[in-house]
Amino acid sequence: MKVKFITGNANKLEEVKKMLSPVEVEQLDVDLAEIQSLDAHKIIRHKLQEALTNSETNIIVEDTSLYLECLKDKLPGPYIKWFLESLKPEGIANLAKKMGNTKAFCLTIFGYAKSKDEIEFFEGRNDGEIVEPRGGKDFGWGPIFQPRGSDKTYGEMERDEKYATSMRAAAAKKLKEYLLR
Repeated sequence: MKVKFITGNANKLEEVKKMLSPVEVEQLDVDLAEIQSLDAHKIIRHKLQEALTNSETNIIVEDTSLYLECLKDKLPGPYIKWFLESLKPEGIANLAKKMGNTKAFCLTIFGYAKSKDEIEFFEGRNDGEIVEPRGGKDFGWGPIFQPRGSDKTYGEMERDEKYATSMRAAAAKKLKEYLLR
């Protein structure tokens, strides 16, 4: 089985290749318009439908969002990239702390399109806390997210330790089972 993963992020590509093995994952680095929505499913569906206009099939799109309880579990959500660009991880941690609620969850959704009529979604979620940045082993907001039940942030975890607990791994497992059935 071979799928095309639309991403420009080399770290995500390597993680997904490892998680989906033995499924062969090929990078498709195309610039797709991203609609603005708080609903990650709508964003993913739009990207898949746009990619399918180029006669591609067996396409995967992934969105990983971070939601802060102090922002009513709505934000940053799919806008995490822009929050990171504007506030940096330290600013997001300061925001949660100042709002008096550091509870958060992260959600990964994989969208898979065999065709325009066959689109499936696979989700993984992890609850935790926003903390001061710790560790440099992960990218993005990983150093400020500490999963429930762990004394480490994703930024402090070795790759295999993170894979065992991550929302991306949980979503990828569901996708892999679907692809290999």
